[in-house]
Amino acid sequence: MSAAQGTLSLEAIAALEARHEVPLYHKRGLALVRGEGARVWDAEGRSYIDCIGGHGVAVVGHCHPRVVAAVREQAERLLTCPGTFGNDARAAYLAKLAQVTPPGLDRFFLCNSGAEAVEAAIKFARASTGRPGIVAAQRGFHGRTMGALSATWKEDYRKPFRPLVPGFTHVPFNDLTALEEAVSEETAAILLEPVQGEGGVHPATKEYLQGAAEVARERGALLILDEVQTGFGRTGCLFAAEHYGVVPDILCMAKGIAGGLPMGAVAVGPRVGGLVRGLHASTFGGSPLACAAAGATLQVLLGEDLPARAARLGENFLSRLRSLELPAVRDLRGLGLMIGIELRFRAAPYLAALQRAGILALAAGPQVIRLLPPLVIKEEELEEVAAKLAEVLGQKGVAADGCGA
Repeated sequence: MSAAQGTLSLEAIAALEARHEVPLYHKRGLALVRGEGARVWDAEGRSYIDCIGGHGVAVVGHCHPRVVAAVREQAERLLTCPGTFGNDARAAYLAKLAQVTPPGLDRFFLCNSGAEAVEAAIKFARASTGRPGIVAAQRGFHGRTMGALSATWKEDYRKPFRPLVPGFTHVPFNDLTALEEAVSEETAAILLEPVQGEGGVHPATKEYLQGAAEVARERGALLILDEVQTGFGRTGCLFAAEHYGVVPDILCMAKGIAGGLPMGAVAVGPRVGGLVRGLHASTFGGSPLACAAAGATLQVLLGEDLPARAARLGENFLSRLRSLELPAVRDLRGLGLMIGIELRFRAAPYLAALQRAGILALAAGPQVIRLLPPLVIKEEELEEVAAKLAEVLGQKGVAADGCGA
């Protein structure tokens, strides 16, 4: 058994998970046991270029040495510390984060995931304004906990759990007129993704996002930007809001924040009030271990200028794909290394074909392939991804084999 392999075979892993795991996931027929940079290895020792990256988590790659060292060092000192006590790792990270978030967003609530960040943001908006309403966008995805799910658009996610939290309204994305009509004196916040990820990789227009900020200010509502997926360099800026010249009142962060460890954060600006002791809390939020990992991740992002690298590589990659004859492709779009490939056919068979070719990619709706590679991906690896995409997407149809979503 090679060093790339784990101690269990794929069959053993699959059998144990099938026996003991609640069956909520569509399995992809692989068991991943090791990762380094933009590559992962399965239980049989096969290597893949990972353009899923834990659904956008692995911005600095798998097992970045600086993140691993920070986690190891902190694990030997203190693993957990609730927010009722101060902590050196937490304090140091908060200070670092305040230096890089958009101007005025220098107060934070630390949690464990993107859904938790969105939940907190919704609560903060209601507490601050005294209003119940949240206006979100069609195609938007904000998480699967009850408040975040109420803001999420897709009916397949929502239907089994109705009745949802009341007070949520959905309007067409990039339609400023519809947004203006929906925001009323009962609206606590407008909640938007700068680039819709799960909804098909649709970037907001500058006019739309700037208009949303203006509408929120005029109507006494807050603007919440969900940068769970777009944050930490993914789109070519540290935060996607920078592309638009927009500073939200509340900013939700997670995924890439801690180099692979579970962590989320909510940044609040000066228009957000009413946040008093005891209003909200998280047992594991801001743990020393997560903060140490997040601090190291931020150092890597800035020290290696990964946002600028993502901008350059993403632009070149999209240009390369646009130069190809790809009969299966209807549209190509994206920002930085957040790329959507809209197909004329269902995406699942193409995802399966890519997996067989050694490329792991993700769906974003039934007909969109989403690529979220680590920002440290090597240029030759990205070229290999483009070559395999050309091979697979050069076909008008691919036979389904049950794997892909």
